[in-house]
Amino acid sequence: MSEFAVREAIETAQLQNLRGLLSAILPANRFYARKIGDSLAIDSLEDFATRVPFTTKQELVDDQRENPPYGTDLTFDLARYTRFNQTSATTGTPLRWLDTPQSWSALLDCWDAVFEAANVQTHERVFFAFSFGPFLGFWTAFESAARRGNLCLPGGGLSSEGRLRAIWENCATALCCTPTYAIRLGEAARDAKLQNSPLRTVIVAGEPGGSIPGVRSHIENLWPGARVFDHHGMTEVGPVTYECPLQPGVLHIIESAYFPEIIHPQSNANVLQGESGELILTNLKRTGSPLLRYRTGDLVKRGAAICQCGRSDMTLEGGILGRIDDMIIVRGVNVFPGAVEEIVRSFPEVSEYRVEVDTRGALPELRLQIEAAETVARRLEDALRAALSLRIPVECVPQNSLPRFEMKAKRWVKRGVGG
Repeated sequence: MSEFAVREAIETAQLQNLRGLLSAILPANRFYARKIGDSLAIDSLEDFATRVPFTTKQELVDDQRENPPYGTDLTFDLARYTRFNQTSATTGTPLRWLDTPQSWSALLDCWDAVFEAANVQTHERVFFAFSFGPFLGFWTAFESAARRGNLCLPGGGLSSEGRLRAIWENCATALCCTPTYAIRLGEAARDAKLQNSPLRTVIVAGEPGGSIPGVRSHIENLWPGARVFDHHGMTEVGPVTYECPLQPGVLHIIESAYFPEIIHPQSNANVLQGESGELILTNLKRTGSPLLRYRTGDLVKRGAAICQCGRSDMTLEGGILGRIDDMIIVRGVNVFPGAVEEIVRSFPEVSEYRVEVDTRGALPELRLQIEAAETVARRLEDALRAALSLRIPVECVPQNSLPRFEMKAKRWVKRGVGG
């Protein structure tokens, strides 16, 4: 345990980094100069949290609309920026994000922590099954792995069959993709009767799922001999967490790069250990395009102060539990997509599923479609009723009739007026 920084050392470093960040971005960064003034001296982390207001995504969207194309959250002249990314826009208007070489290097450092926790050695070959589009995705993972000395295998533009061939022919031992695509690729390998997979590590990100026991188990059953490691990040924030090596389903925040808070969404008060709330993040080293006290919208549960692995970095039990705005109230019951997925994935016979949210009536109603036998539908209905105290109709549909996803899955479909 002595090899890991103790809580006092972590907070001392965070305060030092925050002071340096504020000195570097004020008043040069017009976005934050407008919010907090031309300078700010802080006495403690608590002082920072008290005096600096939250930053919201809507503020960033409005700023980029009013100051196109990149907004004013830029600390340096535009010529200093060399990297462009864009959010996937699953919850609204996409954000464009720029990074300087220094800020980009800080993001790569975060992925070093992910690979280290997952015990990916520098001699291993890592396959990246994503599209290499403009969202941050696994770009930082790819470049971090290359910087570490790993042989990096890009899978952009390949079919699932082509990606499987590349994994087997190149003897890739680590795979980076979304949980949804890890399932899709595993099913394709099973259908092709491929055996003796070289993979020993599957690092998943991009959507909740890697910390959901049913999803993890499903992926590991499809990839015998491989362990799933969860991770999460955001384009506008960067790579944020890595999974605890000793406790599957527990994420550690990389506190050398972030100052995290977890608050009650309504009262904004800090939550206690064991309580759930919204994750608030402050970049400590992404000086070129920083975010101070950013409301991520992610629902998390604060874990133990000192983890079983010996680390003191903040823990999130169950990973990302969902999005604050994803919760649906059905007949008085709070329903999160992750809770439904956990139940569905406990039925390995279900190849794919979709949830329809019908808002045409006075109250929202849910209906589930699955690719599975009729007998599974009845058992799944019983499981949903037992876990959620709701009757959710389950309908069987033909195999391969529901959409498949490479990146973030869109399994929840709203049916409303005009829908």
